[in-house]
Amino acid sequence: MRIDPETIREIHSRTDLASLIGSSVALRKRGRDLVGLCPFHAERTPSFHVHAQEGFFKCFGCGAYGDAIAFVQRMENLTFPDAARLLATRAGIELAAETATDARRRSERETIYEANKVAMAFFARTLLSEEGEEARRYCEQRSIEPATIERFSLGYAPNRWDALVEELRRAQIDVAVAAKAGLVKPRQSGGYYDFYRNRLMIPTFSTTGEVLAFGGRALGDAEQKYVNTATTPVYTKGHHVFALNLARRAAATEGSLIVVEGYLDCIALHQAGFENTVASLGTAFTEDQARELRKYAEHIYVCFDADAAGSAAAEKAIETAVRVVENAGSAVRVVTLPQGEDPDTFVRSHGAPALRALLDGATPAVEFRLERELWRLRSGFDSPSVISRKAETLIREMTPVAEWDKWRVYVAGRLKVSPNDLRNSRFLANRSNFAPRTTAQLGSRHVAPVFQPASYEREILTIGLEEPALLVDYAGELPPPSRFSNVVYRKIYERLRAEAPRLGSSADVAAFFAEDAEAVEVLSALQKPDRSSTVRYADSDERRLHLERIIERLQLEVEKQRYQELSRQIDELVGAGQEVPDEVRNDYDVLVAKLKR
Repeated sequence: MRIDPETIREIHSRTDLASLIGSSVALRKRGRDLVGLCPFHAERTPSFHVHAQEGFFKCFGCGAYGDAIAFVQRMENLTFPDAARLLATRAGIELAAETATDARRRSERETIYEANKVAMAFFARTLLSEEGEEARRYCEQRSIEPATIERFSLGYAPNRWDALVEELRRAQIDVAVAAKAGLVKPRQSGGYYDFYRNRLMIPTFSTTGEVLAFGGRALGDAEQKYVNTATTPVYTKGHHVFALNLARRAAATEGSLIVVEGYLDCIALHQAGFENTVASLGTAFTEDQARELRKYAEHIYVCFDADAAGSAAAEKAIETAVRVVENAGSAVRVVTLPQGEDPDTFVRSHGAPALRALLDGATPAVEFRLERELWRLRSGFDSPSVISRKAETLIREMTPVAEWDKWRVYVAGRLKVSPNDLRNSRFLANRSNFAPRTTAQLGSRHVAPVFQPASYEREILTIGLEEPALLVDYAGELPPPSRFSNVVYRKIYERLRAEAPRLGSSADVAAFFAEDAEAVEVLSALQKPDRSSTVRYADSDERRLHLERIIERLQLEVEKQRYQELSRQIDELVGAGQEVPDEVRNDYDVLVAKLKR
């Protein structure tokens, strides 16, 4: 099976050679290399060198040499396709056989890569020539050092219409292919002309080393500051990231990537020692770019210009990063620059330690987004209850469920309200959450009254008086006498519950309380015809139905009270920086689920 060369390059870019070889060979640092005893021949003195940055190994004893695939071939005694397949599986890359169509596309891509490579070399030579004097002066003004120019392969497109066209022809590159690469443009009269003229040239590389595209920076105050490569067969705008080929190795050490907006911002930060910096290539930060960064780092810093345009771009970038990166379990932080600064000017004016301090103090993306929305809430004219409800909605939309309590405490502090106000706002604002659940009503010629919570003691006694057996049937669900606030009702209810098994009818109840004048007066009042314009309960079924409604309402009040207690307990724990115990969290979640039904 023939494997697409681009796939092979991707395998190499996703494979950490030091880790791969280190799992079989004990390696130790020596200068820039890693050295160890060669696994392919017997030796006592280490002569096996791993050049992790360059992606190859070499043994100066037996001559073994190669890349990651070659190492696996030798160690596992595998063919090239099998070794590539093993590493692809390890890197999470799907292999597929190359079709004839794939082969044609590969051939086209390879020729474009070659054209871009020739162009890059031409621009680099021209920058060092007499024609490149103005561009070199511009680099000096931007404090771009010669070593940085070389590291980023910067160049200069001369102020001529056919300089690159002639260079491509000398290199025997089909100029029509160069046109597909976006390097030249066809003339209406025939032939081609250079697309880039009198600009500092900044190439963009793939993570596997191919030149994908160019950005041309004007040296003066041209109306169009940057001219960039449009979409080509090897480059899709919004998919690739500038300097990721360099930053990915630093990201492996730092565990993070810094995203800036412009080429020169990125270059300036690399020069200042922040080699885990990438740029979004002058486009709005896209989901494709975020997914690409997610492959290489767990943490993303967004560091855009502090002006209005930069702020808008930062907001969009943060929203995108959160959708793709944070929702996958990683962290996004926002670096806030002083007004009027961009990453380039800031690091040149204030130095690397100042930028490091900004990174250390970067705001979590969720906090940045919440602050933006909270400012809008504070600036409005909503009532505190409406603000609490809107703030709770923001928390639920912007933060992970497991962190809702933490952010409630934060947001409540910013809005000067109670965390409990936020937690309860949406739920308690909906009266239907606390209405008794409807039960199919049994047919009756009588109208059941609307239950009033304050009268439940009277209702229970009335039902117990008319049908004492129901107090036995519902003994485990009815409230204890201690729940009765009326002292007389409580005494009657307590005695009635105790004697209910031996009382068959209302007459039995009357006889039982015959010598208790106070009880007789209460029971007589409950039986008076004028207590209601209709007969309250037509039969046993209606009495049962009403008892069940009373029990449900009282249980709901108990659960609501417990819900409030747990809410306060959680707020106190979170506010004190303590972990909420699992049992408390579980009880709270169960109650919320119940109350929402």
